[in-house]
Amino acid sequence: MIPYEEVFSKIHYSKSPALLLLLPLSAIFFLISYARKYLYQFNFLKSYKLKVPIVIVGNITLGGTGKTPLVIHLANELKKNGYHPGIVSRGYGSKTIGAVEVNQKSNTDEVGDEPILIKKRTRLPVFVSKDRVIAAKALIRKYKKIDVILSDDGIQHYRLMRDIEVIVIDGTRKFGNGYLLPAGPLRESISKLNDVDIIVCNHKKVVDDSYLMKYKREVLINLKTNQEISLNKIRLKNIHAIAGIGNPDLFFNDLKSLGLVFDSSAYKDHYRFTKKDFKTMNDKNIIMTEKDAVKCEKFAQDNFWYLPVSAEINSKFIDVILKKLKHISHG
Repeated sequence: MIPYEEVFSKIHYSKSPALLLLLPLSAIFFLISYARKYLYQFNFLKSYKLKVPIVIVGNITLGGTGKTPLVIHLANELKKNGYHPGIVSRGYGSKTIGAVEVNQKSNTDEVGDEPILIKKRTRLPVFVSKDRVIAAKALIRKYKKIDVILSDDGIQHYRLMRDIEVIVIDGTRKFGNGYLLPAGPLRESISKLNDVDIIVCNHKKVVDDSYLMKYKREVLINLKTNQEISLNKIRLKNIHAIAGIGNPDLFFNDLKSLGLVFDSSAYKDHYRFTKKDFKTMNDKNIIMTEKDAVKCEKFAQDNFWYLPVSAEINSKFIDVILKKLKHISHG
């Protein structure tokens, strides 16, 4: 993890006296974000209502909470129940102009890492744009059967009107020190939880009337050869774990729970790995997240492994979504 991220992480998730210096900036952030919210609410800024239901899966804190695994789970469950979902994403770090569809030839510079992972795990249409309205319009223009759109993140993207809001909370880190950016990790006030349709807690339930999500892990996969090792038969030695995600400790703790002994390196979220990052690790078995594996495929070596995870959540979660979607379609 690069120094400034490490500094802010300590401020956000501990009682650092440095946050006092940042509180005036948080007050300014509050004023700007809420002014923007109400400008949309009272139509001074235009929001767009599309002809298909929009489900936003997002969070109110910086960093990884488990949005993407939940989007993948929800998309696949909707497909099982007869829907034709499509997905839109900002595509963090994407250099695209307008809307771009994710396909097998897409690279992370074009569309970001998470959209490629979503496409791989769902095999559904995925469109990327900094403006989710543009992405959603392009999606339904090309795929006429789309009858519900999932947005990976975008709770604060008010240009796109939504029918269902799902917020994901990291149950281990919760809301940090409880302050808005930059003094704390909050993108908006915790009171937002009172306005959303569904709350999901990842790893640990910390909010009443929420759904608990856990990660299902079954195999370790070799990034170059696609060889699979059952998690109860891992015999790898000399392991170095890497993670370029919002909360690397979640991944490292997962590996520890499997009984693995390893050194580790944490990088900033969405870090763009290159071959040079691994030149001193030729004698190591490198284990990474599936999101990081997307960025390392082109230079994968025999010692590259990744741990795919799937979201597990009470079936009542999808039942609530289906009920709400049925109500929207009949409304």
